[in-house]
Amino acid sequence: MILAGDIGGTKTNLAFYNDGLETVAAQSYPSRDHAGLGEILDLFLAAAKLQPTQAAFGVAGPVRDGRCKATNLPWIVDSRELAKQLHLDRAGLINDLEANAYGIAALQPHDFAVLNEGVIDPHGNGAVISAGTGLGEAGLFRFAAGFMPFACEGGHSGFTPRNDLEIELLRYLFKLYDYPDVEHVLSGPGLHNIYNFLRDTGRGEQPAWMREEMQHNDPSAAISRAALEGQCPMAVEALRIFVAIYGTEAANLALKIMATGGVYVGGGIAPKILPKLQDGLFMDAFRTTGVLRRVLENIPVRVILNDKTALLGAACFARDH
Repeated sequence: MILAGDIGGTKTNLAFYNDGLETVAAQSYPSRDHAGLGEILDLFLAAAKLQPTQAAFGVAGPVRDGRCKATNLPWIVDSRELAKQLHLDRAGLINDLEANAYGIAALQPHDFAVLNEGVIDPHGNGAVISAGTGLGEAGLFRFAAGFMPFACEGGHSGFTPRNDLEIELLRYLFKLYDYPDVEHVLSGPGLHNIYNFLRDTGRGEQPAWMREEMQHNDPSAAISRAALEGQCPMAVEALRIFVAIYGTEAANLALKIMATGGVYVGGGIAPKILPKLQDGLFMDAFRTTGVLRRVLENIPVRVILNDKTALLGAACFARDH
């Protein structure tokens, strides 16, 4: 009986799986409503009435020596404390994008949307990039038996603009942050930052109804919804900039680890804005990065549609490691 967890800044997903990765019990909890993962585990174990024989958790943040200070939560997650709570000899703790990468092998063709068919390099590495509450990135090292996922914190590398508008956006971000990183534009809050930049620099007017909706609902969700429905020109432009930056950063990641085996776009935002990702803007930005255009043109690019990929990946890690 495998206990798996996907711990994000917005929600914590927990599930029990059997050895065939069939779901036995599952529940989602708002992360910020709880003091820590231990509290959520107590609730889930009491409801499921099951005892794990193996356990692993993917957490949004760097994991060092089995311990993680979550990036977008006031939590410290420690694998030794988790093992003690679960009455296990040990519990796995890995970065959430590393968990996402482990989960790819458990997916089926219908779990993906193709942005670029490309040509799969059987000897090439892979990459995962996921915008959500934050921006996560991970690599897939190619070896004889397949892919070996590894974590990185590329989402906190510096934002690199590629045109005059994005240079102005960077200057705007310097007023908000000491070190504007790519997560500050490529995430849910990042989309909000882009929208505010357009508003504050006189590049559009915010309708009263839009202001009202953003005050009473998640601003990023309101912006993306208004953009997809064509209701607010400034929201449309914000999402256009967001998607272009997404394509550029995906290409940067692909080049850094030579991900000729495929790039996977995960996270909670991508499936929600899939029509915009498929209209050509993402791949245009992806292909126009530097002198290796030919390499980038041939890289398969797919959007992960299964929102349980990281949870499945944590279960795979627990089962196999």
